[in-house]
This record gives sequence, structure tokens and C-alpha cells, in this order.
Amino acid sequence: MMKVSYLWARPEINPVNRKARSVPILNLYDIYGRVFFFSWFGFMVAFWAWYTFPPLITHVIKANLHLTPAEVANSNIVSLIATLFIRYLAGPLCDQFGPRYVFAGVLLVGAIPLGLAPLVHDATSLYISRFFIGILGGSFVPCLVWCTGFFDKNIVGSANAIAGGWGNAGGGITYFIMPAVFDSLKGRGYNDGTAWRLTFIVPLIVVIATGISMILLCPDTPTGKWSERLVHAEENLESHGVTGRGGAIVDVPGEITAKESSNVSKCSDSEAEKQEKEATLSEGEMIEIAQGETIQKPTLMGQLKVLTSPQTIFHFVTYLCSFGGELAINSVLSAYYVKNFPYISSTYAANVSAIFGFLNFVSRPLGGFISDYLYKVTGRNLWAKKIWIVVCGVLTGVLLIVIGQLDPHRLSVMLGLVTLMALFLEAGNGSNFGLIPHVHPHANGVVSGSTGAAGNLGGVIFSIIFRFMDNGTNYAKAFWVIGVITIALNLILCWVPPVPRGQIGGR
Repeated sequence: MMKVSYLWARPEINPVNRKARSVPILNLYDIYGRVFFFSWFGFMVAFWAWYTFPPLITHVIKANLHLTPAEVANSNIVSLIATLFIRYLAGPLCDQFGPRYVFAGVLLVGAIPLGLAPLVHDATSLYISRFFIGILGGSFVPCLVWCTGFFDKNIVGSANAIAGGWGNAGGGITYFIMPAVFDSLKGRGYNDGTAWRLTFIVPLIVVIATGISMILLCPDTPTGKWSERLVHAEENLESHGVTGRGGAIVDVPGEITAKESSNVSKCSDSEAEKQEKEATLSEGEMIEIAQGETIQKPTLMGQLKVLTSPQTIFHFVTYLCSFGGELAINSVLSAYYVKNFPYISSTYAANVSAIFGFLNFVSRPLGGFISDYLYKVTGRNLWAKKIWIVVCGVLTGVLLIVIGQLDPHRLSVMLGLVTLMALFLEAGNGSNFGLIPHVHPHANGVVSGSTGAAGNLGGVIFSIIFRFMDNGTNYAKAFWVIGVITIALNLILCWVPPVPRGQIGGR
């Protein structure tokens, strides 16, 4: 039963992996609350920085650089390609080095091309700039892998959905902040070319500050250093009287005594640790968690086995539709509004387009909440989580077809349909990462990374569809084509079991 006090109270802890069983969103003093904050906030500022161009490109940058509609569409596609590769690489890197350093690294490396964006002067340099700024979009993977490492199975769907949803809301925030900063600079006397370039200073400062803070203020895992996670899993079992017969339960490279392990108190205050409440688990549950849910060092063969499993492919396909659709639509929505309603200003179009991104504050978390609720009320039946993913995908596809066929020219009708579609589209994102931590928990980074990369691949595919529908001008036709694809892909693998047969852990 959810209690309001869970928002700030110290959470109950899983005794084996030390993961929290509630999310203290409002308690930044607590280590779990602090990690959760930097997870969603880090992704939010990265998403904002990643999407700095779209709010201004339709009119201001397009006119200033003398771009054609095709060149604008091409730049939207290019911006997704780098993110695709970074997300795929980030998964194994998270399993190897831990998500915190990968997360901070993506932010700090991505800040370099962000700071160089004002040098853009033509279509070619725009492509180059947006490609490398796309590095920041890769932050999604360490965001959710880090969250999964701190929150237990009963709440991980909600934790991931909130972090991802609030982070994705950066796509809405940029539609408010960038035009507002631009208008402010214009009011100070700067011309268009200078004003849009200066707007990049704001996200640059925030991205750098967030990356550095993440390194200084947060730990790798609830038990300490990432490199010692296997040691701590074995130690936690022993401290609760659970020992293997004839050997260690967890396969720890070398001997536990080979090096001094870091103390848990290094990642949280010792006095606060004494107040921790541990969840009651059976010996069997504790052993299953330790053996099946401790992240293993990735190997080539291990990655191939995980990536080719039907369960991973299911998430690859469904997230390709949901997040891919979100990315592509987010890039063209302002232009679509201007095309259908030429009487509105570019600033107004940007503001109503921001609604699509801001709905992530509600809709993506809702997808995760419903996923966790269904898991609980069905007696931890993972089929319930999977069916919810498919329902979100099919309803999204139906609404995309409706939007494309109607092609509304009444603003209220357009906003209503887009909002309803966005609710299911973004809930589908949250529901996907409500099930993913169960799929291959020993290789969560690999599954999360490949799924996140699939989202970007979908963004590229759907952006190409927008690009080539009447040379990038027939948005309505692109909407219904994407809707048909979404329905078909969500149904094609709906028969696959949620987790592999005989898997240890994940339930």
C-alpha cells in the first residue's frame, strides 16, 4: 500500500542487494532520494540540451542559415544517429564500469559540441553539430540502469518511469526555455543570428554543473564501489546467516579477502544506516536475488546471448515504436502546427508543442505505476506487465492513424488528439522499463542499452518517413503510416514469454 510518507521517509531495504522498496522523491538527504534526483534531473538537462535546436530551427535558425525544409528534416535525422550508437555502447559500459561514471561522462563529453554549437553557419556544420550533440541523448541508458540499481523489483517500474518521464520532459522544457531566452536576448538588442547562438550558453552551464555534481555527491551502488558489488552481495548473505554448501553462493572473481572492501557507510551516513528497515525475505529469495540479479561483467558471448533472446527483441521492437515515435513527433510537431494553423506565431506553436513533452511528467510515470500495480494485484505475474506494454502500443497506433486521417484544422481538435495519443505513447515508454529489469537482471545494462538504442533507431526510421512524405511537408500521411507500423510491430512478438524459461532472478 502506497503511503504519502514514502515520498520523504527512509525506505525499507532489501537485505541482500540493499535496494530501496520505495522512492523517497522529496528526501535529497537520503542517498536513495539523492541518486533518484540526479537520475531524472541529469537526463532532463541532457534531453533539454539534446533538443536545443528544434524550438528555434523552424523559423529563426532556418531563415538565418537559409535552410530548406529538407535540410531541416535531415538535421533531425542526423541528431538521432549518434544517440543510437551511444545508447548501444552505454549499456555494456554501465555493466563494466557502473552507470554513475558513464552518466557523468556522457554529460561532460556532450557539453563539448554543445558549447561549439554557436559556430554553426550552414547546413553541413548544422549536421555535424547536431550529430555530436546527440551524444547527450545517450544519458537515458545510465539514468535507468542507475535507478534499477537502487530500487527493488516491487517499485522499479515506477522509479524508472518517473525518472525517464521527468527526464523526457526536457523535450518540453526546451520548447519553453529556448524561445524565452531568445526573445530576451532579442529584447536586449541582439540580432537573430547572435541571439540564437547565445541561447546555448544556458544549457551548457547546467549540463556541466550536473555532471560534476553527480560525481561528487553520489555513489555507484547502494553497497559502495561498483567494482566490489559481487563481494558485497556475498557478504550480505553471510551477515544474514545464508551460506553456500561447499563454496560461495555468488561467483566472486578472486577471494573475498583479496582486497579490503569498501564499507557501506561510505555511501551513506552511518547514523542513518542504523535506522534502516530491512524487508523480510526467505532464504531462497535471498539466494535467488544474489545469484540472478547481481550485475555480471559483460562478455561478447554473454552479450550476444542476451541481445538475441526473444525477450530482448520484444523490448527492442516495442520501444522502437514508442520512444522512436516520441522523438520523431517531437521534432516536427511545431512545424505541423504552423502548417495547419498559419495564423499562430512560431513562439505560440513552440509553446503548444511543449505540451507533448511536458506530458512525460505524468504519462510515462503512469505507465510505470500501472505496470507495478498490475504486477502486485496479479500475484507478481509478469504477463500482466507485458500485456500492458502491448495495449499502450496498439492504442497509440490507433490514435496516430486517426490523427493522420483527420488531419485536423481546428486547433482544439488537434491538441486533444495529440494529447490523448501522447498519454499512451509515453505510458508505453514507462511500461517497457517496468518490465526490462526482470528480463535479464544479470545484464540489465545490455538490455537497457539495446532497448534505448532501438528507441533512437525508431526515431531515425520515423523521421525518414516524415522527411520523404511529399518532401517533408505531408505530416498527416506520415502520422497514419507510423500508426500502422506501430500496431503491427507491437502485435508481432506479443506471444513471447516475459522472461526466459528457467531464469534465476528477475521475478
